[in-house]
Amino acid sequence: MDDALILLRLQIEWGADEALDDAPFDRLRPFAAVPNVPPPRAAAMPEPPRQAPAERAARLAAACATLPALRAALEAFDGCALRDTASNLVFFEGDPLSTTLIIGEPPGRDEDRGGHPFAGANGALLDQMLASIGLTRGSLMLTPLLPWRPPGGRPPSALEVAVCLPFLFRLIALLMPARLVLFGGTPARALLPPAVARRRPAPDWLDCAVPGLSHAVPALCLPALAEMQKTPGLRRGAWVGLRRLARAIQAQKTET
Repeated sequence: MDDALILLRLQIEWGADEALDDAPFDRLRPFAAVPNVPPPRAAAMPEPPRQAPAERAARLAAACATLPALRAALEAFDGCALRDTASNLVFFEGDPLSTTLIIGEPPGRDEDRGGHPFAGANGALLDQMLASIGLTRGSLMLTPLLPWRPPGGRPPSALEVAVCLPFLFRLIALLMPARLVLFGGTPARALLPPAVARRRPAPDWLDCAVPGLSHAVPALCLPALAEMQKTPGLRRGAWVGLRRLARAIQAQKTET
């Protein structure tokens, strides 16, 4: 009681002349310990769903309006693990004003080493075959099915083909060739319907649907250059196809 009087007198000396609480508050009682309660955690914002690599490839490829932009998009694309194991990007080469685009198997060791399509022994064989019908690689357009070599030269997986295909389709749409020449079964299976691709080797023109083009592009399927290196007998059928190619190019020149 004496302590309460002392506190009251002290407050009056300090100038306190009224009470702010409705009821008296015992300020001398011991305080209860306040539990250490952590602040509530903010609800984590869900991450936006990441697009599948093939979807990202299609979106990036569709945004490319020029060949340099398409090459830059390929160099920056991280959706295909082949980019990390390959030595070089193997892109389009040749005359962009040509009417014929040659598409080969995924890059081999020589293509990967130099970064150029149709290099080494396979490239030399291609040059010989083109010379037999009066053509050179400089007068045509050349590109591999995939821009990167699979490790060890293994066949590409279906996923790897699906991821890279939008860039090839965009390349075809930008170049707008009058015809395609497909060397090997891998390009044929990737670009043609299954029922049509099974007819390979068929040295005749087949329709190839290309996203971004309103019309199908005639495609000629020939054996892979590496197969013709191992089995020279396959060159006989390829020769038939090359003659059809030469006639088609000559007929187009006559029309123009």
